[in-house]
Amino acid sequence: MKLAPAPEKLTRDLGKLLRPDQVSAADSHRLSYGRDSNSKAMLWVRQNEVKFPPWAVVWPETSREVAEVAAFANERGVPLIPFGGGSGVCGGTWALRGGIALDMKRMSRLLKVNTQAMEIRAQTGINGEILERELQRKSLTLGHFPSSIYVATLGGYLACRSAGQFSSRYGKIEDMVESIEVVLADGEIAELGSVKEVPGALDLKELFLGSEGTLGVLTEATLRVHPLPEKDLYWGFQFPSLEAGLGAMRRLLQSGLRPSVLRLYDELDTKIFLSHGEESTENWWQSLIGRRTEPLLNWTKELSLKFALKNPSLLRAGLALLPRACLLILGFQGKTEEVMRWARRAGSICAAAKGKDLGEKPGRRWLEHRYSVSYKLSPLFDAGYFADTMEVATTWDRLDGLYESIRQAMGRHALVMAHFSHAYPEGCSIYFTFIAYRDKEAENEKLYGQIWREALKACVAAGGTISHHHGVGILKAEFMPQEWGQAWPWLKSMKAALDPRNILNPGKLGFADA
Repeated sequence: MKLAPAPEKLTRDLGKLLRPDQVSAADSHRLSYGRDSNSKAMLWVRQNEVKFPPWAVVWPETSREVAEVAAFANERGVPLIPFGGGSGVCGGTWALRGGIALDMKRMSRLLKVNTQAMEIRAQTGINGEILERELQRKSLTLGHFPSSIYVATLGGYLACRSAGQFSSRYGKIEDMVESIEVVLADGEIAELGSVKEVPGALDLKELFLGSEGTLGVLTEATLRVHPLPEKDLYWGFQFPSLEAGLGAMRRLLQSGLRPSVLRLYDELDTKIFLSHGEESTENWWQSLIGRRTEPLLNWTKELSLKFALKNPSLLRAGLALLPRACLLILGFQGKTEEVMRWARRAGSICAAAKGKDLGEKPGRRWLEHRYSVSYKLSPLFDAGYFADTMEVATTWDRLDGLYESIRQAMGRHALVMAHFSHAYPEGCSIYFTFIAYRDKEAENEKLYGQIWREALKACVAAGGTISHHHGVGILKAEFMPQEWGQAWPWLKSMKAALDPRNILNPGKLGFADA
């Protein structure tokens, strides 16, 4: 795929600002940074297209270099798009009108470990898994384990308000932050520290956390850490219905327990897990579409599956026949005596809700394969299907309605499954997965957009938030005014004040791209 040439003067001037090995306008780099892991972009790649490549890519190594690049871009009115690991799923790094991709991965140092204060300082380009391994060598943990941990960076965590799989115990990433360093659009470097000791002070960190590079570039962060747990325990319960399982989750958390893992699968996701395990998505679909060693069976199954996906009413009828049983994965971490005491209390609560104790096997299976599903979508795209995930959240009293509304909206067009995780005393997140198919690529792309629009509309109408931890990017931007209500003009005013030339990741979070 040949790209239009990058502005020659831009790349020449960038080459004067940084070393030659820190700047590239090569097509190979521009193509690589022209998308993230969003499913719509994967549909484009299937057609040999990358629609939003940057003009150039730069690799800063210090906050001062980030500031110099920002000032350079601001002076020329050139878009600047921060880029971490590329694992985002909302189009948050698409260069909608060209510009400079600012790859932060050379800023990857763990700067300080304070074991007395239980704090660390790190550059935001550090990879999540590398950071956690460094901490565990010192018998510490951040407690943050998102499915994208092998790819994502600390900056990506902060930019999207990421949630790890143990968020019910440790909180989301914003709950771990003591201070951040941010580079503003004009190149100014600001340190935004903790205001815990200043009564009534406005915590400006909250403005930049979750801002997806639209208000400033996050370059360093001070984070709270924890001692490695002495013991962990994981097991499973099977409930007679989704309602019973959700009731048990709520009672567990509102009783004061803080499980590290609390994860409830709906009927279809339960069937898949119990049949094959957490790594099952790819295997299950392979069993549906057949294997190459049986070409006739493969052809028959593939035709049947595609026919069903083009006629979702058939899928809904089939799903109605599934057993209503739902699986809950439950886990605790901490000191041995505490974990065993918490487990006994949790077991009693689950038993009172008619939960059947399945022992440790389901929990340990989940733990072993907990990152696998994130890397199983590609085979579906290779086979001609498309799939995506959507995470929403609300309070417990609205959770049933939110689940049914979104499942119905998606289910008119696709096969839908869901699990409930990232649960708290006040409410819970729902993580939907949908799979669909149409014969032509243009139809697939159109249907993809339709599913998202209808699902987001249903979310807002049911009183849910459109994002719990994936961010907004371009995918959900249209619904930001409804999400924020009367506060939306205030947020736009902050954007205008901090970034008057609109160079910082334009078009994301609902901000205009021009």
